[in-house]
Order: sequence, then structure tokens, then C-alpha cells
Amino acid sequence: MILKFFLDVYRRLIHLEIMKIDDFKRRNKILQGDCIEILRAIPDQTFDMVFADPPYNLQLSGDLHRPNHTKVDGVTEEWDRFDGFQAYDTFTHSWLREVKRVLKPNGTLWVIGSYHNIFRVGAIVQDLEFWILNDVIWRKTNPMPNFNGTRFTNAHETLIWCSKSKESKPVFNYQAMKALNEGTQMRSDWVLPICGGTERIKKDGKKTHPTQKPEALLYRIILSATNPGDFILDPFFGTGTTGAVAKMLGRDWLGIEREHAYVEAANERINKIEVATTEKDVLITPTKKGAPRIAFGSLVEQGLLRAGDKLFDIRRRVTAKVNADGSIASRNIRGSIHQVGAKVQNTPACNGWTYWHYDSGGQTLPIDDLRERVRANMAESLLNSKRQSPTSH
Repeated sequence: MILKFFLDVYRRLIHLEIMKIDDFKRRNKILQGDCIEILRAIPDQTFDMVFADPPYNLQLSGDLHRPNHTKVDGVTEEWDRFDGFQAYDTFTHSWLREVKRVLKPNGTLWVIGSYHNIFRVGAIVQDLEFWILNDVIWRKTNPMPNFNGTRFTNAHETLIWCSKSKESKPVFNYQAMKALNEGTQMRSDWVLPICGGTERIKKDGKKTHPTQKPEALLYRIILSATNPGDFILDPFFGTGTTGAVAKMLGRDWLGIEREHAYVEAANERINKIEVATTEKDVLITPTKKGAPRIAFGSLVEQGLLRAGDKLFDIRRRVTAKVNADGSIASRNIRGSIHQVGAKVQNTPACNGWTYWHYDSGGQTLPIDDLRERVRANMAESLLNSKRQSPTSH
């Protein structure tokens, strides 16, 4: 027994040493094995983002049956069993510590869980000095009912989104999320269905993985927090939802998975995906950082706002009057949209473009919409001038 133990350890070490040399030079593949052991072999600061769907430690005490006495197909796999909370916490601390090491300085972590484990995970995330950016509630449109009628229907899961440190400058594709949400700021409660239909991977009529996540959930996560070409790690790869969506969106990925059946299913699934496009202008939502600077006075000059028009905050508690010179006035304070916005809120700074709003046909809209209209007109004028230029081809 002792000899067998040392031989197993030796084989693992040799396996990891080989991976150090070869596997991490390549992307878009699955490494089969224990996630903590493999993580320890990965070089520091390798990944731009990590998505983790760890075991939930459901602590199930017996089978669950529907009212018609059929058995519910729940999570009964060995990988979700731990000898108490202490064992689960030790496991969680180990993989999270390695994840932090392999993240780049501006990298982010997404971790999902249920009420069984997410609070313990969240505490360890903070103990390791990740910096929590948001907790996101995934509201399931079609949750499994509570068949016993002893509790509320468990209709959501929680995601924690955090950066590697407080000093990190994480990617957040705000404009992409706004566009995905029909022009409205994306909220932190996401209403999405659970995985089902043809998306659910099955073998012989049975679910291959009990907690397969829907592609729509990973689509939103990856689109929001990465850019094309970024490198994403999923240390609990399962049947490969992260890899599948990353491939669709032009991101690179690496998966770690212990169970051979899941590895096979994930590889088959991802290999079938045909990438629709690699064009960056399709995969990237333009941001305002590179857009031409527009002064608020330009809106007045072009007649989009007139001297004397009223602006207000989103709740209409604060009003301001537009002046002919492009300044605004509120509560005897006169200055730029940013200066006045900061002073009326008693804050050190304010983005006046998003703070101040105006009326448009019964709608309350941010003045930023008018700025975008000016930019669009500028772009159209530039395009027309190029078309009319005798030197253009």
C-alpha cells in the first residue's frame, strides 16, 4: 500500500511536470485531473478571467420524490460529497488561493453557488483579499418546484464577481451590457432559464451532468468581463459550457475536469461548434473612450437643447436651467454639467452626461443620448466628405 501511494504521487508529479512544459503553451483544451494539483502547475498571472462552478456541497440526506412518486434526478455524484463544512472550506480555500495566483493583475473571478455554499465561498474570497465588484442573482424562469412543500421554491443562484485586488482595473464592457439590455443599464438580477431542451447534454436519455449551466448565463458573463483573444480558465469544466461560449465569442479557454465522462462530452460538444465570425468589429461593442470629445455647449449650438430648457436628475428631485453659453444653473450654482452635478449632490465628482436628464416626447432620457446623436452626425458627415473627395477610391 505504501509503495502504491508513493508510485501514485510520483506519477502525478511527472504528469504535472510534463504539463508545465507542454500544455500551458497551448490554449483551448481540457486538462483531466484534480483541479488543485493542476492549478499548482500553472504559471503565475496566466488568465484574464476565471469562471468557477465548484461543487455545491448540497448535503443531501436521501432521495427526493415528486408527488407522483417518481425520483427527482438530483446531484448524487461523489464529487459533491465532503466530510463536513471544515473539509469543504479547506477545499475552497485551496482552489481559490491558486486561482488568485494564476489571474493577471487586472483579472476577474466569477464564482457561482447556491445557498448551500455561496456564503462560505464569499467569506473565503474576502479572506484572500479578492475585491468584490458585484453579487449577481440568477433568477431562474423555470426552477424545480419544492415537491415537499416545506420551503419556498429555490428559484435563484448567486454569482460573485470580483477582481484580483482592490487596485485592479477589471474589464467591464458596460456598453455591450447596455446594448444587450435594449439600451438600458444591465441590472444585477438576471432572469434566464435553466439549461434544457437540445442544449442539455444527455447520454442514453439521462443528463450527462446534473448541474449543467445554460449558455445564456456564460454568454453574459464572458461578454461583460473579457475581450476577444482573452484567456479564460474554468477549473470545474463539467460538460464545457464555458469553453463552448468562449469559442463562439472569440476568446481562448482552458478547462480542468476530473471526470472522464464529462471531458469526453465537453470535447465532443466544443468540436461541433462552428465559429460564425472572427471579425473584431462584430465581437466588440464600441466604447466612448475612443470617441471624439463633445462639449455640452455643442448640444446648445446645434439646437438639440435651447437656452432656458430644464434638466433634472433621474428622480426629478433636482432641476437645472440651460444657459446660452453651455453652462447650467441650479440652486444658485452655475458651471459645467459636471461641476453643478457634483455640487448639488455634495460629491467630489459627477458624470454630468449620465446624471442630467431631459424630456423627449414623454420619455425621460439622459443628455448622453444627445451627445451620441452629435457623434453620429459627425461620423456621417466625415463619411460623406470622404465619398465626395476626388482622391477617394
